[in-house]
Amino acid sequence: MMTFPPDGYQRVASALPGIEVYAPVAGATEAQAEVVQFKCPRCQATTAYSAAEGGLRCAHCGYYEPPSSPAVGKRAQEFEFTVETVSAAREAAGWGTERKTLRCQSCGSETSLPTGRLTSTCPFCGSNQVLQQVAPDDHLRPRFLIPFAVDADRCRAIAREWMGSSWMTPKSLKTAAGVTELTGVYVPYWTFDARTSASWRAQVGHQVTDRYYDSSSKTWKTRTRTVWRWESGNVARVFDDLLVPGSDKLSSHLLRKIQDYDTQALVPYAPSYLAGLLAQAYDVSLESAWAVAREQMRDRTRETCHGQASTSQVRNFSMSLDFSDESWRYVLAPAYVAAYRYGGQSYQVMVNGQTGAIAGQRPVDWTKVWLAVAAMVAPGLLLGLLGVLATVLGAVMPPSLAVGGGVLLVALVLLIIGAIFAFITLNKARGMDDV
Repeated sequence: MMTFPPDGYQRVASALPGIEVYAPVAGATEAQAEVVQFKCPRCQATTAYSAAEGGLRCAHCGYYEPPSSPAVGKRAQEFEFTVETVSAAREAAGWGTERKTLRCQSCGSETSLPTGRLTSTCPFCGSNQVLQQVAPDDHLRPRFLIPFAVDADRCRAIAREWMGSSWMTPKSLKTAAGVTELTGVYVPYWTFDARTSASWRAQVGHQVTDRYYDSSSKTWKTRTRTVWRWESGNVARVFDDLLVPGSDKLSSHLLRKIQDYDTQALVPYAPSYLAGLLAQAYDVSLESAWAVAREQMRDRTRETCHGQASTSQVRNFSMSLDFSDESWRYVLAPAYVAAYRYGGQSYQVMVNGQTGAIAGQRPVDWTKVWLAVAAMVAPGLLLGLLGVLATVLGAVMPPSLAVGGGVLLVALVLLIIGAIFAFITLNKARGMDDV
C-alpha cells in the first residue's frame, strides 16, 4: 500500500478544503523543451481554447485568436507500418508545451493538464488522492486532433437533461451537484486504414420439403429436412479511419456509445488546442491497438462472407484473409467526463465533445421499478383469479364453467404480455448503472 506523501513528493496547497494534492519536491524534475506560453497579447492574462468559437479566447479582456490551421479531415497524413515511419514519428514526442501530469492513485489514470492549473480530483473516478509531476516527453506527439465543438455550458445542459430523461431514476438526480462537474479531456485514439481480401468456403443449409406416403394412416404427408451444400466466395472490404481507444483507463463500454466522431474535422495538432484543457497520453501501444483493429476487421469481413451465403444456416466455415494498404494515425478526440456520487455510490458520465452524444451510469429508483413491474403483471393475475373463481363456481353452476375457461385464457395472454414487458423493464434498469 502506498503511503503519502510518496518518495520525492511533498504536499502542496489545495484549492478546495479536504482535497489532497502532492507535487514533486523542488529541484527534482527537469524542465521540458519547446515551452509555449498561452498569454493574451493585450492584457497578458492566460488564454484558453473556446469550443464555441474554435480558437483561443481571453476570459479577462475578451481578446480572440482564431485557429492557426484549417481542418484537413480525410487528407490528414497517414503512416505505414514500417520501422522507418514509426521511428520518424517518435522523433516528435511530448505535447509541444509545458504541462503537468496528474496521476490518480485510485484508478491509475494519468491526465495531462496545463501548467498553473490545479485539478482537485481525478475526472475519471472522483478520487482526491492525486500526484502532480512533469508530463513525460517519451510518448509520440499526436499529429492531428478533432477540436472541441460542444462548449461546457451546452455539455452541462445535455447532462442535466439526460439525467432526468428516465422515469426509473430518482427524482432528485437531475439536480445532483456532481453532474455539472464535467471536465473537458482530449482522449487518445489510434485510427487505422486497411483493405481486406478474403476467400471463404462453407456448407450452407437449404430447407427441402418432401412428400411421402404414410402407410400407417394410408395418407400422403409432407416433411421438411435440411440439405447441406458447399458454397464459396470472395470478399473485399475497405476500412477507413477505424477508431481504437488509446486509453485503457476509460470504460470501453461508454466509449463505444459516444464514439461517433467525424474524422472529417481533423486538424493538424497544435498545443493551442490544449490550452486550458486536460489531455490523456496513450497507454495502449500502437502494436496492441493494431491487434485490436485487425480483429475487428477480421470479424466484419467474416460477417460479409456469411452475408454472401445463400441462407443463414452455415456450418464448417473457413476463411483465408489477407491485409493490405495498412496505415495508422495517432489522434486526440474531445470528450467531457465526470465521476459523481449519489446515495454513497460512484457513477461515470461521458459526453462526446464534438457531437454531444452522452452515455453513462445512472442510479435506479428500484421502488419505482418494482411498482411498475407489479402493475404490468397485476391485470393477468387478477383476471386469472376471477377465472379460477368462475371455474370453481362452474361445478355448482354449469353456465359459469364456460365463462371461467374464457376468462382464464384471456388472463394467460395478459400475464404473458405483462411478463414480457416486466422482463424488458428489469433488464433496462439493470443496465443503467452497468459499464
